[in-house]
Order: sequence, then C-alpha cells, then structure tokens
Amino acid sequence: MLMFSRYEGKAWEDKFLPRLTSKGIAELPKENALCILSLGAVEQHGYHLPVMTDALIGEATLTQTFDKIDPDEQIWNLPPLAYGKSNEHLGFAGTIALSAATLQSIVTDIAHSLQRSGFRRLLLFNTHGGNMDMLNVIAREVRIATGLMVFYLAPHSLDAANDLMTPEELEYGIHGGDYETSIVKAIKPNWVHDELAVAEMVDLSQYEQLTLEGRVRFAWIMSDISESGVAGDATRATADKGVIIQGRITDFLAKAFVELSRFEISDLRQR
Repeated sequence: MLMFSRYEGKAWEDKFLPRLTSKGIAELPKENALCILSLGAVEQHGYHLPVMTDALIGEATLTQTFDKIDPDEQIWNLPPLAYGKSNEHLGFAGTIALSAATLQSIVTDIAHSLQRSGFRRLLLFNTHGGNMDMLNVIAREVRIATGLMVFYLAPHSLDAANDLMTPEELEYGIHGGDYETSIVKAIKPNWVHDELAVAEMVDLSQYEQLTLEGRVRFAWIMSDISESGVAGDATRATADKGVIIQGRITDFLAKAFVELSRFEISDLRQR
C-alpha cells in the first residue's frame, strides 16, 4: 500500500518551489531547472470514487516520483491545478469545470510568471483525459508566447498496465474503471467505496473503424456513453495492481524528469 498523505515528502518540502522565499528563488541555478505543473480535474468518477480522483493521482504520483530523484537536481514542483476542462461531466453532481479559454489563460499566465523569474523549462503534467487535446495546443502557444521550452506528459499514456488489464479494459476503460480505481485503492483506500463499484463498458462492437479514443473519434459527453459515469470495470480493481502501476510510472518519470531538465531545444537543428 502506498498510502498518500498530502504535502509530505520531497515534492512538498525540499522541491516545492513556493516553499522558498523570493530571494531564494531568484538565486536558484536555472540553467538546468525544470518546473512541473500538475493539472488534474475535479469531476465525477462514478458512484465509488471521489471527484478529486484525477488531481489526487497527479499529486500522489509526483510525491512518489520526487522521492526517487537525486535532491541535487534542479527539478521543482509547483502548486497543482486541481481543476481542469471537465465540461463533458457537467451533468453529474460534484463536477467543477474550467472552460478551455480559462484553462489556457491560467497556464499561460503561470508560464509568463515563471519566465520572468528566470526559468526556462515547464512541464505540463496531466492526469485528466479531458485536458489532453487542450494541453497539446496550450503547450505550443506557451512556447510561442514565452520562449520557454514546454513539455507535455500524461502518465496514463505510458502503458504501465497492459499486462494487468483485460483487452476490453485497455480499449474502453477510460474513466473510473479498473485502472483509476486500482491506483486510488493503493494511495487513498479509505476514499474508495468498493460496495458501489460497477462495470459499464461502451459498446462499439458493431463498428469496424470507429474508436472511443484513438484512430477515428467522435465527440461525446459522459452521459452519451455511460449511465453510472464509469467507462470500465471498477469491480476488477485491486490495490496490488495500483502499487505495480504507480511503481512502473514513477520509475519512468524519475528518469524522464532529469532528461527534460537537460534538454536544449537549440540543439535539435543541424548546423
């Protein structure tokens, strides 16, 4: 069991940027510095999971990752942005959504502020599927507007659970199913209501080319594809699977963050 507690560990102490004074931040070596902005969501996740699920997973993942990174690395954690573009879930109680314009404005303003403080690299660390397309657009816009080197990463895209989930779950289990429930059971088990877990899958079996996410997409809101608010099988979730998934993801991230801190976009062009 991972048992996540907020604001403990290196991510929220030694490497939590706003814990420093203005003078301390001004004096930081920034040539190889990376700032990480976690973006999640506050939205319904079925009957059994908290509406904080996406933001919670992001915070817990960074907590575990920072504990695996050499403290001498100039990798800095920013206060997470819990809210995201969640308007696809607005028909369900507890969902709090930002508009696309608001999300873009917030991220852009944060990026400008970091650039003025002398930072050169920003990672948008996303744990909400509904943010994905928007953040890809925002990352490039921020690059153009600020000159920062901007990275985008979604840990759920790392295929850390391919051998732990059924093929159906891997294809259609995109929200509140086995994957997310297993992780929350590992990091905040008392926030999961096992007795209310359900299995509800989208049925696209009659179509050869159409996909929920991937090749050929269609626009949907959650009520189009699910009555419960779940897309996946939450009844298969276990804390043991969550521990394995988080271990694999954070091992990868600990190495990736260091690599990003060394990245120089000016080195990409042939001379």
